[in-house]
Formats: sequence, C-alpha cells, structure tokens
Amino acid sequence: MLAYDRSSTGLWVALIFLVSLNLRPAIAAVGPVLAQMGTDLAWGEGVQGVLTAIPLIAFAAVSPLVTFLARRIGIDISILLALLCIAAGDFARSFGGGVGIWLGTVVFASAIAVGNVLVPVIAKRDYAGHVAMATGVYSGCITAGSATAGLLSAPLAQMWGGWRASLAFWSVPPLVVAVLWALRILHNRKVVIASAGGTIETSDTGDIDDIGDRSTTANAQNPHSAQRPACSTQSSHGVFARVLRRPMTWYVTAFMGLQSSAFYTMSNWMPSISASIGYDASTAGVHLFIFQGIGILSGLVIPKLMNVRGNQVCAALTASAPMLIAGLGMLLLPHLMPVWAFVGGCAQGASLVVALALIALRGRDSAETVVLSGVAQSFGYLIASLGPLMFGVLVQATGGHHVPLMVFTFVAFLQCVVAVIVGRPSKM
Repeated sequence: MLAYDRSSTGLWVALIFLVSLNLRPAIAAVGPVLAQMGTDLAWGEGVQGVLTAIPLIAFAAVSPLVTFLARRIGIDISILLALLCIAAGDFARSFGGGVGIWLGTVVFASAIAVGNVLVPVIAKRDYAGHVAMATGVYSGCITAGSATAGLLSAPLAQMWGGWRASLAFWSVPPLVVAVLWALRILHNRKVVIASAGGTIETSDTGDIDDIGDRSTTANAQNPHSAQRPACSTQSSHGVFARVLRRPMTWYVTAFMGLQSSAFYTMSNWMPSISASIGYDASTAGVHLFIFQGIGILSGLVIPKLMNVRGNQVCAALTASAPMLIAGLGMLLLPHLMPVWAFVGGCAQGASLVVALALIALRGRDSAETVVLSGVAQSFGYLIASLGPLMFGVLVQATGGHHVPLMVFTFVAFLQCVVAVIVGRPSKM
C-alpha cells in the first residue's frame, strides 16, 4: 500500500488539533454517568472500577505496537483508522449490549493509544519550525476535549433519557474529523502527484522515526529500507538494557504512573464523590470540568520552574503537592469540593508536563530518550490503571468514599516523595 505522509499546507495542518480534541472525550464522559451505568447494569463499584481501568491498560498494551502499524500503512492513514475506531467503539459501548460495553471500550481505547503516539509525530512534522507552539496547542486541545466531555456528559444524559445516548454522542465528532482527515489525505495525494509531474510515487515516511518520542519501541527505520543491520540491532539492545539498569528510569516511570493514576482516578470518580456529599449530577460535572480545565493553565505555567537551581525538584514538587492538598481537603472538608477540584486540577495539568519533560531530560541521548519514553509510558499506564480500579473496589468493599480517599491521598503523598527524587539529575 502506498502511504502519502507528506506535510500538509494551509488550513489542512490545523486538523491535527481537531484530532487531539477527540483523544479523551470517550474516556472522560464516563465519570459523570458511571453511577447511572452501575445502577442500570446492576454493577457494583468494583466492576465499574474495572471498566475505568481498561483504557489505561489498553494504552500500555497498544502503544508499543503503533510504530509497526504506522510503518505498514502510513502515519496519516493510521490516524484516519484511529478516528473511525474511536467512533465505532463509542457507538458499540452504548448500543452493543453487555458485550459491546467491554468490547467497545477496548476498541476506542486502543484507537486513542494510536492517536497518543502519532499526534505528537504529526505536530512535529507539520510544524517543524514551531514545535513548542504546536505541542502546547495539541496538549491544550486534549485537555479541552476531556473537560468538555466531563461537563456535558451528565446534562446530555438527563436531556436524552440516559447514559447510552450521552456516551454515544461522542462517536459523532471523531466521524466528522475522520471525513476532514480523509480529505486532507486526498489533498496530500494531489500535491504528491503534482510535484512528481503526474507520476505517483511512494512518499518518504522517514519522519516515522519521530514516533520514538511517545512509543515504547526503539527508533523506527524507514519503511522502504532493507532489514536493519545486525550492528544496529545489537546497539538497540544495548541501549535498552542500559536504560533498564538505571534507577532513574524507574523513578521517572513511577512519577509518570502516579500522576496518571491521580488524574484518571479523579476523572472517573470525582463526580461520584461529589454526588455522595449532596451535589446533583450536573454540578458534579462542573466540578470535573474545573478539575480538568484548570490543567490547561497550570500546564502552561509550570515550565517556568523547570530549571530552578539547576534541577527539577521545584517543578516536580510544585506540580505534585496540590494533589495531596486536594486529597486531604476531600477527606476533611468535603463540602468545599469546588475548591479541591480547582487545587487538584492545578496538579494534574502541571504534573503531566513535568512527567513528559523529565523523560526528555533524563535520557542521555536520543536513543536512550526513546527507550525511556517507552518504558515510562507503558509501565506508567499499568501503574495508573490500578488507581481507578482500586478506588472502585474499595468503595464497594467499604460502602463509602472515605477509605478510598485515604488511599488516594497516600498515593498523592508518594508522588511528592518521588518528585523530590526524580527532580535531581542522576549522576550515574
């Protein structure tokens, strides 16, 4: 199959930001209607916790495979396929019956994993002269999509008579963007044909090497090249082994996992916590919107602290401490939930930026950074999946949110401890 992954021009390049908007709503929309789903399906909180953990497990499992998909069919076609699968998985979750809920969740979560890996690659490719700007915009779009879904999920369920229609709504935007993305691909093909003087040529997809920035595999080779030389393979194996032996690798992985665990635990369970203290579903959705939306601002501010006294302790601790404060606040003064949603939101946005920056800073060279990124994100998402799962199991076991919040707060404390360790550059 021919792959046309040439850079786009004009407004076509901005479509990557619309793709970014669709990488979280399918997940974020669940939290505000999770209790409704549990009641309708006769699920306990433990089963609900399993459902909320599946996307993170899929991220960990699928991310290492994305490089192979992109090398096979091209980056742009992979994004198109991902958008279609997000829509199909969303729809199946709502109207596919009992099996459809689980299968649909696996499908759209796996598709989102493809987007997680490839969107940064395309942003770097199409905005080569403005990578920092593009990174900030697509990160903000991801957060904005998540916050919007959390805000609208409960009102849509009330308006349309249940959670199924509310969740199914989020299958529409990726379909619309898929149509636009297909038009972009056709536009690129015309550009390739025109530049080749009417002769169709297979485009150079050498930019697939950049997938290493978010994938767990080593640098991908040009798909049109011959087999990788033996010396290159041995070198890749050596880098992988060297990175695994470094303690800093596991500190970075722990920080990535703990901050992701906090974000996804609150994204799925904050509405239930708000409801348990007397807030209605719509107001609980507003709390979730505050939690997710303020992360856009905190993520833009935290880079200013990334080099205080020559290390990242200040940034990592500043990004982590608010989540600990929010956990304590929800335990001791739960009726001030809007305040704790704001404070926790400051942590989650900043912590993600710090985690991604630490991956880049702690890799000694580009090859180590690729491997470190893969290890930190794959194992990190596995750690993160335990957060919402454990929270749900503890709610069911104890009949309330007090014990789960105690565990959550302890995990936030662990993140602060790891922040101090990971913030100091390794001398090894």
